[in-house]
Amino acid sequence: MTRTLSMTLAATAIALTPACAQEQIDTTSREAIEQVVYDYIIENPEIIEEALIALTEKRQLEEEQQIRDAIAENTDKLLNSSGDYSIGPADAKVTVVEFFDYRCGFCKRSASWATGLPEKYDGDVRVIFKELPILSTESEKAALAAIAAGKQGKYIEMHMGLMELDNGSGFGPEQIDQVADSVGVDVARMRADMKSVDVQKTVADSKSLARSLGITGTPNFIIGTEFVGSADITQVEALIQTALADS
Repeated sequence: MTRTLSMTLAATAIALTPACAQEQIDTTSREAIEQVVYDYIIENPEIIEEALIALTEKRQLEEEQQIRDAIAENTDKLLNSSGDYSIGPADAKVTVVEFFDYRCGFCKRSASWATGLPEKYDGDVRVIFKELPILSTESEKAALAAIAAGKQGKYIEMHMGLMELDNGSGFGPEQIDQVADSVGVDVARMRADMKSVDVQKTVADSKSLARSLGITGTPNFIIGTEFVGSADITQVEALIQTALADS
């Protein structure tokens, strides 16, 4: 343990001493306090580890609260963006918002579960899909293709087709077109719509919203003002059940 740290802690202790008492602390007393603090830390080094753990936990809680506050401020954009696609009743008791990337392995593994939530909860759950293509330029193309397919009433079919596409086979134009064709999408029309202002704006708005919320990874699930920044299905289910019980 460095003497610099012990001096810092000692200075903190002195700073917290009432002003009238500080006037009585001369140089000799200060050095004595520093030595006591230094000796205590040397004898009990675990307090530094405990302090660092407490600081990390404090900062994590602060960051989580900042995200919750941002979610509350952006509720309308999360729930009512006209370009988004969803499954489940519009008046469902609980809405789950998912940010995802088609090249994200964890997103792929949780895709069937996420799309099955409305049926599992007898229509009490709605799922809104937010494109967040952050892993590659292919991710961006896939997101645009899914939104464009939605204009033909094939969003979910395209969504699942892209989720089932093996990352190893690539996400080039041919693979995306093959998925579209396999689910009954007019590929030429889809390609034209991918260039449209409204389709590109939908993806851009979703990415902008994610930045506003401090979301930098996928998948990310939001239920009310709570969020799960991973594919932790158990945690998401617990939040859904709590929200249903409170509704």
